[in-house]
Amino acid sequence: MISQDFLRTLDKLSLKMHKRTTSPLLGERRSIYRGRGLVFADRRSYVVGDDIKSLDWKVFARTNQLHVKLYEAERSLTTHIIIDFSASMGFGKDISKTEYASMLGLGFAYLSLRKNEKFVLSAFSDKLDVFKPKKGKKQLVSIVDYLNKKKPSGHSRLYYSLSNYKKLIKSKSLIVIISDFLYDVSEIRNAVYSLKNNELILIQLLDASERDITLKGDFHLKDAESGIKLRTFIGPLLKKIYSKNLQEHQLGIQKVADEIKARFYRVFTDESIFDVFYRIASK
Repeated sequence: MISQDFLRTLDKLSLKMHKRTTSPLLGERRSIYRGRGLVFADRRSYVVGDDIKSLDWKVFARTNQLHVKLYEAERSLTTHIIIDFSASMGFGKDISKTEYASMLGLGFAYLSLRKNEKFVLSAFSDKLDVFKPKKGKKQLVSIVDYLNKKKPSGHSRLYYSLSNYKKLIKSKSLIVIISDFLYDVSEIRNAVYSLKNNELILIQLLDASERDITLKGDFHLKDAESGIKLRTFIGPLLKKIYSKNLQEHQLGIQKVADEIKARFYRVFTDESIFDVFYRIASK
């Protein structure tokens, strides 16, 4: 449940982060579309990643500070937040993965609100739910209400969801995908490759118990999405194999992210949401 206390703390953190203007994510994120007939409109401070051809050298000569020229055809970068709400994301002892993901995703929406930029929040499992891109507090209030009511369910269709989502993106955007990413690496690669021309952030969110297995003994396990049951004995050998497989899986996702120049983060539910948000958004 997203509480008022969380929103107040998020507001304070967003104000603090809003003052950072040197980051590609937190600075004046703009995509300059050049062509005939573009009219000069304004200037702003240079941030890493800007086209050096747009630098205003006359201003630099006067102030010794880098600025870029803005044109009327310039467009804001819309933020798309896509959260996995499949049944496996409902797992968690103190806080479920969907609750954590919702609050983390809301942080990116709130940051866009502070910058008066459009933001979209979407959820997927066996189907895709999408909010239309809008600005302002009404959009944020609607999202909070939606997230507080939304329950994880169904079988995840990552490739299907992201392939359909690509059709909704009209210009280069910031896309944040939050999921446990418990899929074959090949499926993850196929799903995210269609979004590679955007600024892409992949966040793998796992419960703390999925990192450090504390159970031991004979157990009957049930897959949250398929319903398949398995009887197994959890001992030192199985824990070692599991840890090795998890590490290899995460390295595989990192490789995919490197291939498409995306940013990949591993997050666990026992970490402070605000620390995690600050770590990711401050890059």
